[in-house]
Amino acid sequence: MADSSRVLQTLVVVLGVAAAVVLGWFLFVDVPDGNLARLVGVVLVVVAGALGARAAGRVASGLISDYDVAEVAVEGPITRDGGGSTIPPRPGGTPAGDVVEQIERADEDGDAEALLLRLNTPGGEVVPSDDIRLAAERFDGPTVAYATDVCASGGYWIASGCDDIYAREGSIVGSIGVIGSRVNAKGMADKLGLEYERLAAGEYKDAGQSLKEMTEDEREYLQGIIDGYYEEFVERVTDGRELSDEQVRDTEARVYLGEDAKSIGLVDELATKRQVEERLAADLGVEDVTVEEFEPERGVMERLRGGSRAVAYAFGAGVASAVAGDDATAADGFDFELR
Repeated sequence: MADSSRVLQTLVVVLGVAAAVVLGWFLFVDVPDGNLARLVGVVLVVVAGALGARAAGRVASGLISDYDVAEVAVEGPITRDGGGSTIPPRPGGTPAGDVVEQIERADEDGDAEALLLRLNTPGGEVVPSDDIRLAAERFDGPTVAYATDVCASGGYWIASGCDDIYAREGSIVGSIGVIGSRVNAKGMADKLGLEYERLAAGEYKDAGQSLKEMTEDEREYLQGIIDGYYEEFVERVTDGRELSDEQVRDTEARVYLGEDAKSIGLVDELATKRQVEERLAADLGVEDVTVEEFEPERGVMERLRGGSRAVAYAFGAGVASAVAGDDATAADGFDFELR
């Protein structure tokens, strides 16, 4: 299919060039009189041919698809904006909005007959992970998750919504669990002479606040939220993988290497990317497939903003390391994550 598309594209371009050259010859060589005019005409013919090739190329790419599988990458921690929850924000995460936009663009394109999600992520925020999963489920065509190095927690939340999951032997897969974390800075605050003064409406408004001890009621309340997310995670996996509730819970949020993940049903097959493409070709009923990688559409200002964010993180991380040591982490409140 891919070879025939290329042949058709080439044919369209050749016909476009030929038509432009013929038209140029008639307008700039045959019509003018005199040698100088003819010389200029030859130059103009060449220009007309180049313009014709460019126009024909655009027409060909619009009329004839040169790919049939859209590839979208999910790499790094999954967050709403890709910045993470560290202070300063750590660059390099996966902005869920970008991934959703790429999947939707591939779906609307019409040329993509299948979606290949390439996953290398330790997980991340709950709702952004679910946004990506829902976008993949809405894709009109077969969806395949391909785990490279790591497909854990939020990554597996996404993958379990695809039609098939492939991984490598050395891939780390699983971690079906939810974690909530806080830093208890009460002792440090006491040493520094800092006192937490509560101004809030609602009993649980400041539950998990790092500058005060957590009460048992607050701990039970926050644990209930974590349990709710976990129940949702288990339900997602049982629906997507046709595993029993007991099978999923028995994993106890463990991670598994590829072969073990396959043996308990977390992945369908172990395969290289080339083998995944061969199976997609079989699913689509073609000899081979051509994969087009979709990337975020970012303007110049967004690229500059990304660069400045990386510089800010490097500077801020250096300052924090100098003041508090490499292992220090600052947090305020309570974070829920699939990791």
